[in-house]
Amino acid sequence: MPASRFPMNDNLIASNRIARRINRNLIFNQIRTRQPISRADLARTSGLQRSTVSLIVEELIAERWIVEGSTGESPRGRKPTFLNLNGRRSVLALDIHPAQTTLAVTDLGGRIIAENMIALPANPQKVIGAILNAIRKMLAAHSDRSFEGIGITLPGRFDLHLEKFIFAPNVDWPIGRIKSRVEQATGLSVVVDNVANACALSEIWFGYGDSVHDLVVVNVSEGIGTGIFANGRILRGQDGVAGEFGHIQLGANGLRCGCGGVGCWETVASNRAGMRYYEEATRKSLPSFEALLQMASEGDAPAQQAINKMCVALGRGMHMIALSLAPREIVVVGDITTAWQITGSVIEAEMRRYPLVRTPTLRPAQGGNKARLRSAVALIMNANQL
Repeated sequence: MPASRFPMNDNLIASNRIARRINRNLIFNQIRTRQPISRADLARTSGLQRSTVSLIVEELIAERWIVEGSTGESPRGRKPTFLNLNGRRSVLALDIHPAQTTLAVTDLGGRIIAENMIALPANPQKVIGAILNAIRKMLAAHSDRSFEGIGITLPGRFDLHLEKFIFAPNVDWPIGRIKSRVEQATGLSVVVDNVANACALSEIWFGYGDSVHDLVVVNVSEGIGTGIFANGRILRGQDGVAGEFGHIQLGANGLRCGCGGVGCWETVASNRAGMRYYEEATRKSLPSFEALLQMASEGDAPAQQAINKMCVALGRGMHMIALSLAPREIVVVGDITTAWQITGSVIEAEMRRYPLVRTPTLRPAQGGNKARLRSAVALIMNANQL
């Protein structure tokens, strides 16, 4: 019957659109990671037919995502023309955290062009104004660039439609309407998401994850949050609050958490926990978690013991994630990754200490402690549906 053909045709069209988008992302990422690269080499490295590669390349050139550059040598026939990302197209990245807020300019490949820390005022009512001033100054300083948008990563869970925080125990600023405020001030499109979700998307978008197997990103900072990529998408749950493993209770007699609970995972495994362990052992305070990592790398025994205790607690939580979600990979984001040669083995050993049905690969995020800033590119490019 004629009516029965329409769903089939719709499904076929949708399938073709998905395949086309996958191929475009594949070619874009091949150029990003291998530039300068010729069309012939793109066909070889991507496994796509030359005609498909040529069509996608011409589309990307017409849309100004990529540009043609120099020509190479060839023993016969036409000389190959090399392709590069359009270096003028950029994204503004804003990473908001309780300890520090960072603003950066990145190119489409995630390379950081400029980076500034934003000194936020003590008065919470003036926080958004300070952020807007910093954004205006950064855009003015890089007026020669074409900005695709502004990617903003936040701790806690944010309602993308109502522009309000649903769950953010470590943030006491009134920044729920930051998206509309930044859009009004700049005229640029703004995409806001939880930092762990953004980093999970970044792992897939930049091709570090294969977009087929599931992965979980664990963001370790003042608190702990996770972003879950499963069945080909970010899992958000009801009201977008999925992934708050940092607030699962690991000890009934633990410390009071900012969420109101007791003994949450982040009270024993976050950056704040690592600094607390050091201060309890030495009766000395530290200016930052980075200082603790530096002291540990230089052989300071109390600092090493504090980091080790923190990593053991992280590993216990990773075991929980591995058992409950069974991802192919667990990817760690945060300053802890800058000392992965010290921390990684401790975290993994504790994760594997008790039986697992499937043992995931545990690794640091690509880009180290800059992964949060790079994730802004994925937010913008995913919204633009390259």
